[in-house]
Amino acid sequence: MAAVQLSGIFKRYGDTQVVHGIDLDIDDGEFVVLVGPSGCGKSTLMRMVAGLEEISGGDLMIGGTRANSLAPQQRNISMVFQSYALYPHLSVYENIAFGPRIRKESSASFKPRIEAAAKMLNLGGYLDRLPRALSGGQRQRVAMGRAVVREPSLFLFDEPLSNLDAKLRVQMRTEIKALHQRLRNTVIYVTHDQIEAMTMADRIVVMNAGRIEQIGRPLELYDHPANLFVASFLGSPSMNFAEGVIVNRAQGQGLALKLADGSEIVLESVPATAKVGAKATLGVRPEHIETMAQTPDAAMEVEVVEPTGAETHLYGKIGGDSWCVTTRQRSKVEPGQRVTLRLPAEHIHLFDTESGRRLV
Repeated sequence: MAAVQLSGIFKRYGDTQVVHGIDLDIDDGEFVVLVGPSGCGKSTLMRMVAGLEEISGGDLMIGGTRANSLAPQQRNISMVFQSYALYPHLSVYENIAFGPRIRKESSASFKPRIEAAAKMLNLGGYLDRLPRALSGGQRQRVAMGRAVVREPSLFLFDEPLSNLDAKLRVQMRTEIKALHQRLRNTVIYVTHDQIEAMTMADRIVVMNAGRIEQIGRPLELYDHPANLFVASFLGSPSMNFAEGVIVNRAQGQGLALKLADGSEIVLESVPATAKVGAKATLGVRPEHIETMAQTPDAAMEVEVVEPTGAETHLYGKIGGDSWCVTTRQRSKVEPGQRVTLRLPAEHIHLFDTESGRRLV
């Protein structure tokens, strides 16, 4: 196993810089997920760690050794790709054994490792099959088995589940997490799927436009996003937002956020940095909103009702912005009906509209 340190890592293609000064420390045995939209630089960063992309600047340390100039095979890593990269003419056993054979290890030394990996990944009954006789999930487990047999100090996963159907993705992410809990290797996992990031990571690194927006434990980022980007990216359905201007309430009753349609949302907790007249964006997650409130903070005309079984999503607009309200009850609300909403003060987020920075 190995700790990984990235210090001022950047990547430039000609005059275009795509990764900007990444600083990140990953502890030995930690499962870290890099998450962000397509094109944010997460896979490029992963490939620099793997040695598949040249590092334009900064320092990469793996297990205390500077790895910038080391060839991929010298870094003691294993990588699992989005494509399974299996040899179609080789059996499952031979696919897993390919690496040890290339390294000229004896069959007696690697056979027990293959058998142990096959048992761990439920591949024991498939070792004689060709890849074309396997399901997508089984092929991905073969790719993982090939990585495990390498006995690396660092596992790299580059969107390994994106080719699988929804049900299989849930199963495979559980298996990958369970594998990490057994082996306790250091893992860097790249995905654009924030649900994968939330359910699998010890820590999440949220990236955007080649920069790190926030690093933290999953619920820490979910409950205390540092800015508008992180708040909008994490969560499904995503956080609701309402833009407005901070104003004084009538009769000196504190502050409110005045929305574009003239309605106001009371702000019970506002930092000193939030001045009257400043543009601000209020955020609240769909599951934190109370419906049919006796003392409402806002009202919404329902446009779409979306039952999912376990919960119901109500969609509409507040102050011209689209909102979603999630309720665990079997809602009898119909499209066109107006519902009153309470926004609990302890669940309200407030951001500076121009900078995106969190205010409260």
